[in-house]
Amino acid sequence: MKTRLLFGFLFIGLLASSCYTEVLVSDEFFDEPAFSVDQVLSAHELWYVDINATKGNGEVPFLQRAFTVTFDRGTLFANNNIAGIGKNGNGFGIDAGIYTPIRGAVEIRHDVDGVWMLEVFVINNRTIELFDSSSNTSYYLKGFSRSNFDYDMLFYDNIQYFLQEYTVWEKVYTSKIGAINDFDSENYLQFLSGDNGDFFRSSIDSPGTGINNLQWDFEGDYQVFDVANDASLKTITLSYDFIGDDYFELYVINDSTVELYHPNSGTTYEFKGRGYIQYLKSDGASSSKKRIKVKNPIMNVIRQKK
Repeated sequence: MKTRLLFGFLFIGLLASSCYTEVLVSDEFFDEPAFSVDQVLSAHELWYVDINATKGNGEVPFLQRAFTVTFDRGTLFANNNIAGIGKNGNGFGIDAGIYTPIRGAVEIRHDVDGVWMLEVFVINNRTIELFDSSSNTSYYLKGFSRSNFDYDMLFYDNIQYFLQEYTVWEKVYTSKIGAINDFDSENYLQFLSGDNGDFFRSSIDSPGTGINNLQWDFEGDYQVFDVANDASLKTITLSYDFIGDDYFELYVINDSTVELYHPNSGTTYEFKGRGYIQYLKSDGASSSKKRIKVKNPIMNVIRQKK
Protein backbone atom coordinates (compact mmCIF):
# COMPACT_ATOMS: atom_id res chain seq x y z
CA MET A 1 0.00 0.00 0.00
CA LYS A 2 1.24 3.47 -0.78
CA THR A 3 2.49 5.48 2.18
CA ARG A 4 0.28 8.43 3.09
CA LEU A 5 0.57 11.21 5.58
CA LEU A 6 -1.57 10.24 8.54
CA PHE A 7 -3.63 13.16 9.97
CA GLY A 8 -0.36 14.93 10.79
CA PHE A 9 0.71 18.46 11.19
CA LEU A 10 2.10 18.84 7.67
CA PHE A 11 -0.86 20.24 5.76
CA ILE A 12 0.56 19.98 2.29
CA GLY A 13 -0.65 18.52 -0.98
CA LEU A 14 -2.02 19.51 -4.29
CA LEU A 15 -5.55 19.57 -5.64
CA ALA A 16 -6.15 19.38 -9.37
CA SER A 17 -9.74 19.13 -10.53
CA SER A 18 -11.05 16.07 -8.70
CA CYS A 19 -7.69 14.30 -8.56
CA TYR A 20 -5.88 14.25 -5.24
CA THR A 21 -2.12 13.89 -4.71
CA GLU A 22 -1.12 11.65 -1.82
CA VAL A 23 1.86 12.87 0.18
CA LEU A 24 4.81 10.49 0.58
CA VAL A 25 6.80 11.42 3.67
CA SER A 26 8.54 8.24 4.88
CA ASP A 27 8.24 4.49 5.09
CA GLU A 28 6.33 4.72 8.36
CA PHE A 29 3.18 6.52 9.39
CA PHE A 30 3.45 9.23 12.01
CA ASP A 31 2.52 7.83 15.39
CA GLU A 32 0.11 10.47 16.61
CA PRO A 33 -2.26 10.18 19.58
CA ALA A 34 -5.98 9.70 18.97
CA PHE A 35 -6.88 13.30 19.80
CA SER A 36 -5.07 14.40 16.60
CA VAL A 37 -7.62 12.49 14.55
CA ASP A 38 -10.37 14.26 16.46
CA GLN A 39 -8.72 17.63 15.74
CA VAL A 40 -8.56 16.84 12.04
CA LEU A 41 -12.19 15.69 11.82
CA SER A 42 -13.44 18.74 13.72
CA ALA A 43 -11.21 21.21 11.86
CA HIS A 44 -14.06 22.07 9.48
CA GLU A 45 -17.78 22.38 10.13
CA LEU A 46 -18.74 20.65 6.88
CA TRP A 47 -16.93 18.00 4.89
CA TYR A 48 -18.16 17.82 1.29
CA VAL A 49 -18.00 14.25 -0.04
CA ASP A 50 -16.44 14.61 -3.50
CA ILE A 51 -18.07 11.49 -4.89
CA ASN A 52 -16.43 11.85 -8.31
CA ALA A 53 -12.99 11.56 -6.70
CA THR A 54 -13.74 8.24 -4.98
CA LYS A 55 -11.19 5.48 -5.62
CA GLY A 56 -11.97 1.77 -5.43
CA ASN A 57 -14.82 -0.48 -6.44
CA GLY A 58 -16.47 -0.85 -3.04
CA GLU A 59 -18.55 1.59 -1.06
CA VAL A 60 -19.28 2.90 2.40
CA PRO A 61 -23.06 3.30 2.20
CA PHE A 62 -23.48 6.38 4.38
CA LEU A 63 -20.66 8.23 2.59
CA GLN A 64 -22.05 7.15 -0.77
CA ARG A 65 -25.35 8.83 0.11
CA ALA A 66 -24.07 11.98 1.81
CA PHE A 67 -23.39 15.35 0.25
CA THR A 68 -21.74 16.56 3.46
CA VAL A 69 -20.82 15.05 6.82
CA THR A 70 -19.96 16.74 10.10
CA PHE A 71 -18.02 15.36 13.06
CA ASP A 72 -19.23 17.20 16.14
CA ARG A 73 -18.16 16.07 19.62
CA GLY A 74 -18.91 12.42 19.00
CA THR A 75 -22.01 12.85 16.84
CA LEU A 76 -21.98 12.26 13.10
CA PHE A 77 -24.27 14.52 11.10
CA ALA A 78 -25.04 14.17 7.41
CA ASN A 79 -26.77 16.15 4.68
CA ASN A 80 -28.25 13.45 2.47
CA ASN A 81 -30.71 15.70 0.66
CA ILE A 82 -30.05 18.82 -1.34
CA ALA A 83 -33.45 20.30 -0.54
CA GLY A 84 -33.09 22.03 2.82
CA ILE A 85 -29.31 21.88 2.86
CA GLY A 86 -27.89 24.79 4.81
CA LYS A 87 -31.02 24.90 6.97
CA ASN A 88 -31.64 21.35 8.23
CA GLY A 89 -29.98 20.78 11.58
CA ASN A 90 -28.51 24.30 11.56
CA GLY A 91 -26.74 23.39 8.35
CA PHE A 92 -25.26 20.11 9.60
CA GLY A 93 -28.17 17.93 8.46
CA ILE A 94 -29.56 14.98 10.38
CA ASP A 95 -28.07 13.06 13.29
CA ALA A 96 -26.80 9.92 11.53
CA GLY A 97 -24.80 8.15 14.25
CA ILE A 98 -21.82 8.43 16.58
CA TYR A 99 -18.08 8.27 16.07
CA THR A 100 -14.98 7.54 18.14
CA PRO A 101 -11.52 8.76 17.04
CA ILE A 102 -8.78 6.20 17.63
CA ARG A 103 -5.15 5.97 16.62
CA GLY A 104 -5.02 6.67 12.88
CA ALA A 105 -8.69 5.96 12.30
CA VAL A 106 -12.26 6.69 13.25
CA GLU A 107 -14.88 4.16 14.33
CA ILE A 108 -18.35 5.15 13.12
CA ARG A 109 -21.53 3.59 14.41
CA HIS A 110 -24.10 4.58 11.83
CA ASP A 111 -27.81 4.46 12.72
CA VAL A 112 -28.67 2.55 9.54
CA ASP A 113 -25.44 1.05 8.19
CA GLY A 114 -23.82 -0.25 11.37
CA VAL A 115 -20.17 -0.11 12.49
CA TRP A 116 -17.36 1.02 10.17
CA MET A 117 -13.66 1.48 10.85
CA LEU A 118 -12.14 4.06 8.50
CA GLU A 119 -8.50 5.10 8.34
CA VAL A 120 -7.96 8.88 8.31
CA PHE A 121 -5.33 10.57 6.13
CA VAL A 122 -4.63 14.23 5.57
CA ILE A 123 -4.14 15.32 1.97
CA ASN A 124 -3.89 19.05 2.69
CA ASN A 125 -5.47 21.58 5.06
CA ARG A 126 -8.77 21.39 3.18
CA THR A 127 -8.90 17.73 2.18
CA ILE A 128 -8.89 14.41 4.01
CA GLU A 129 -9.15 10.82 2.85
CA LEU A 130 -11.31 8.23 4.62
CA PHE A 131 -10.11 4.76 3.64
CA ASP A 132 -12.15 1.58 4.06
CA SER A 133 -9.60 -1.27 4.08
CA SER A 134 -12.29 -3.96 3.85
CA SER A 135 -13.25 -2.81 0.33
CA ASN A 136 -10.01 -0.95 -0.55
CA THR A 137 -12.06 2.19 -1.20
CA SER A 138 -11.12 5.82 -0.52
CA TYR A 139 -13.45 8.78 -0.12
CA TYR A 140 -12.11 12.33 -0.38
CA LEU A 141 -13.72 15.03 1.75
CA LYS A 142 -13.22 18.78 1.28
CA GLY A 143 -13.59 21.00 4.34
CA PHE A 144 -15.70 24.15 4.62
CA SER A 145 -17.34 26.32 7.22
CA ARG A 146 -21.07 26.88 6.96
CA SER A 147 -20.43 30.53 6.08
CA ASN A 148 -18.17 29.84 3.10
CA PHE A 149 -19.87 26.78 1.65
CA ASP A 150 -21.23 27.40 -1.86
CA TYR A 151 -24.75 26.00 -1.54
CA ASP A 152 -25.78 27.34 -4.96
CA MET A 153 -23.01 25.43 -6.68
CA LEU A 154 -23.92 22.29 -4.72
CA PHE A 155 -27.41 22.51 -6.22
CA TYR A 156 -26.10 22.91 -9.75
CA ASP A 157 -23.37 20.28 -9.44
CA ASN A 158 -25.87 17.70 -8.16
CA ILE A 159 -29.09 18.88 -9.77
CA GLN A 160 -30.00 15.44 -11.10
CA TYR A 161 -30.36 14.27 -7.48
CA PHE A 162 -32.35 17.35 -6.52
CA LEU A 163 -34.89 16.60 -9.26
CA GLN A 164 -35.46 13.18 -7.70
CA GLU A 165 -35.97 14.43 -4.13
CA TYR A 166 -39.65 15.19 -4.74
CA THR A 167 -42.25 12.65 -5.75
CA VAL A 168 -43.64 15.04 -8.37
CA TRP A 169 -43.09 18.56 -9.64
CA GLU A 170 -46.27 20.56 -10.18
CA LYS A 171 -46.40 23.46 -12.63
CA VAL A 172 -47.29 26.63 -10.72
CA TYR A 173 -46.48 29.33 -13.29
CA THR A 174 -46.46 29.83 -17.05
CA SER A 175 -45.30 33.14 -18.47
CA LYS A 176 -47.65 35.14 -20.68
CA ILE A 177 -44.73 35.75 -23.01
CA GLY A 178 -44.00 32.84 -25.33
CA ALA A 179 -45.47 30.99 -28.28
CA ILE A 180 -48.08 28.29 -27.72
CA ASN A 181 -46.50 24.83 -27.64
CA ASP A 182 -47.34 21.27 -26.58
CA PHE A 183 -45.59 21.59 -23.22
CA ASP A 184 -48.12 24.23 -22.13
CA SER A 185 -50.60 21.47 -21.30
CA GLU A 186 -48.25 19.43 -19.11
CA ASN A 187 -48.80 20.18 -15.44
CA TYR A 188 -46.72 17.52 -13.66
CA LEU A 189 -43.25 16.07 -14.05
CA GLN A 190 -41.66 13.15 -12.23
CA PHE A 191 -37.94 12.35 -12.37
CA LEU A 192 -36.90 8.80 -11.56
CA SER A 193 -33.83 6.60 -11.57
CA GLY A 194 -34.06 3.04 -12.82
CA ASP A 195 -31.82 0.09 -13.61
CA ASN A 196 -31.48 1.32 -17.19
CA GLY A 197 -30.83 4.97 -16.36
CA ASP A 198 -32.79 8.08 -15.50
CA PHE A 199 -36.26 8.59 -16.94
CA PHE A 200 -39.19 10.97 -16.50
CA ARG A 201 -42.97 10.89 -16.67
CA SER A 202 -45.38 13.76 -17.29
CA SER A 203 -49.07 14.35 -16.79
CA ILE A 204 -51.68 16.77 -18.12
CA ASP A 205 -53.92 16.29 -15.06
CA SER A 206 -55.38 19.51 -13.67
CA PRO A 207 -53.58 21.51 -10.96
CA GLY A 208 -54.33 20.32 -7.43
CA THR A 209 -54.69 16.65 -8.35
CA GLY A 210 -53.58 14.34 -5.55
CA ILE A 211 -50.22 12.69 -6.10
CA ASN A 212 -51.70 9.20 -5.88
CA ASN A 213 -54.39 10.09 -8.42
CA LEU A 214 -52.10 11.33 -11.17
CA GLN A 215 -52.33 9.62 -14.55
CA TRP A 216 -49.03 9.60 -16.42
CA ASP A 217 -49.57 10.47 -20.06
CA PHE A 218 -45.99 10.56 -21.37
CA GLU A 219 -42.71 8.89 -20.50
CA GLY A 220 -39.14 9.00 -21.76
CA ASP A 221 -35.49 9.50 -20.91
CA TYR A 222 -34.02 12.76 -19.70
CA GLN A 223 -30.48 14.14 -19.66
CA VAL A 224 -28.94 17.00 -17.70
CA PHE A 225 -26.11 18.87 -19.45
CA ASP A 226 -23.34 21.18 -18.32
CA VAL A 227 -22.93 24.26 -20.48
CA ALA A 228 -19.53 25.22 -21.87
CA ASN A 229 -18.13 28.38 -20.21
CA ASP A 230 -21.23 28.85 -18.01
CA ALA A 231 -20.86 27.02 -14.68
CA SER A 232 -24.14 28.35 -13.26
CA LEU A 233 -26.32 27.10 -16.12
CA LYS A 234 -27.64 23.60 -16.67
CA THR A 235 -29.82 22.43 -19.51
CA ILE A 236 -32.14 19.46 -19.70
CA THR A 237 -33.67 17.49 -22.54
CA LEU A 238 -36.87 15.49 -22.15
CA SER A 239 -36.84 12.74 -24.75
CA TYR A 240 -40.46 11.69 -25.18
CA ASP A 241 -41.10 8.20 -26.46
CA PHE A 242 -42.23 8.41 -30.08
CA ILE A 243 -42.78 12.20 -30.18
CA GLY A 244 -39.30 13.74 -30.00
CA ASP A 245 -37.37 15.96 -27.58
CA ASP A 246 -38.01 19.13 -25.61
CA TYR A 247 -35.04 21.27 -24.57
CA PHE A 248 -34.97 23.66 -21.60
CA GLU A 249 -32.61 25.86 -19.64
CA LEU A 250 -32.83 24.71 -16.03
CA TYR A 251 -32.66 27.14 -13.10
CA VAL A 252 -33.05 26.59 -9.34
CA ILE A 253 -35.30 29.18 -7.71
CA ASN A 254 -35.15 27.74 -4.19
CA ASP A 255 -34.97 24.33 -2.57
CA SER A 256 -38.49 23.42 -3.70
CA THR A 257 -38.90 25.33 -6.98
CA VAL A 258 -37.24 25.05 -10.37
CA GLU A 259 -37.64 27.09 -13.54
CA LEU A 260 -37.67 25.66 -17.04
CA TYR A 261 -37.10 28.11 -19.86
CA HIS A 262 -38.13 26.84 -23.28
CA PRO A 263 -35.95 28.63 -25.86
CA ASN A 264 -37.93 27.40 -28.85
CA SER A 265 -41.09 29.16 -27.68
CA GLY A 266 -39.63 31.77 -25.32
CA THR A 267 -41.87 30.49 -22.50
CA THR A 268 -40.86 30.29 -18.83
CA TYR A 269 -42.37 27.64 -16.55
CA GLU A 270 -42.01 27.17 -12.81
CA PHE A 271 -42.50 23.84 -11.08
CA LYS A 272 -42.83 23.30 -7.33
CA GLY A 273 -41.86 20.04 -5.66
CA ARG A 274 -44.52 17.97 -3.91
CA GLY A 275 -43.92 14.91 -1.77
CA TYR A 276 -40.47 15.58 -0.34
CA ILE A 277 -38.42 12.39 0.09
CA GLN A 278 -36.17 12.42 3.18
CA TYR A 279 -33.22 10.08 2.77
CA LEU A 280 -31.40 8.19 5.50
CA LYS A 281 -33.77 8.66 8.38
CA SER A 282 -33.46 5.82 10.88
CA ASP A 283 -37.20 5.80 11.54
CA GLY A 284 -38.01 3.62 8.53
CA ALA A 285 -38.17 6.27 5.82
CA SER A 286 -36.35 5.74 2.54
CA SER A 287 -32.63 5.14 2.92
CA SER A 288 -31.82 3.58 -0.43
CA LYS A 289 -30.74 6.65 -2.41
CA LYS A 290 -27.06 6.55 -3.37
CA ARG A 291 -24.86 8.94 -5.29
CA ILE A 292 -22.75 7.69 -8.15
CA LYS A 293 -19.96 9.26 -10.14
CA VAL A 294 -21.57 11.62 -12.62
CA LYS A 295 -20.00 13.52 -15.45
CA ASN A 296 -22.65 15.43 -17.35
CA PRO A 297 -22.16 15.79 -21.09
CA ILE A 298 -21.34 19.34 -22.19
CA MET A 299 -23.65 21.33 -24.41
CA ASN A 300 -22.20 24.17 -26.48
CA VAL A 301 -25.02 26.70 -26.28
CA ILE A 302 -25.42 30.30 -25.19
CA ARG A 303 -27.82 31.23 -22.39
CA GLN A 304 -31.03 32.47 -23.99
CA LYS A 305 -33.00 33.65 -20.97
CA LYS A 306 -32.09 37.24 -20.14
